[in-house]
Amino acid sequence: EVQLEESGGGSVQAEGSLKLSCAASGSIGYNWPMAWFRQVSGKEREGVAAIDSTGGTQYADSVKGRFTISKDNAKNTLDLQMNNLKPEDNAMYYCAARKFWSRTATLTAGEYNYWGRGTQVTVSS
Repeated sequence: EVQLEESGGGSVQAEGSLKLSCAASGSIGYNWPMAWFRQVSGKEREGVAAIDSTGGTQYADSVKGRFTISKDNAKNTLDLQMNNLKPEDNAMYYCAARKFWSRTATLTAGEYNYWGRGTQVTVSS
């Protein structure tokens, strides 16, 4: 079984920064693709940033140039550096892991097998 635990959420003013971290434990593969998603109550979960087994990344258009995803395979950690935050970034942020090696950094939630419980990000204007 794989466990994912997010941390680093909180409240920040617009144009501020936050860094989210996800610690993976259990039977996780060395370089499984991983991603960050976010969800606002009443809306569908949205892919924010993904990283594949080769280090390739993909970002949602809404966060390009502001967010950076990174992964430390040796430590089994996934980070999301979020800069120039906007009120529309308000959401619960989730870490996800995809089973098996893949060269595809997908933002499709259905492609991921394991999920954390989320960490809240609140941005005030």
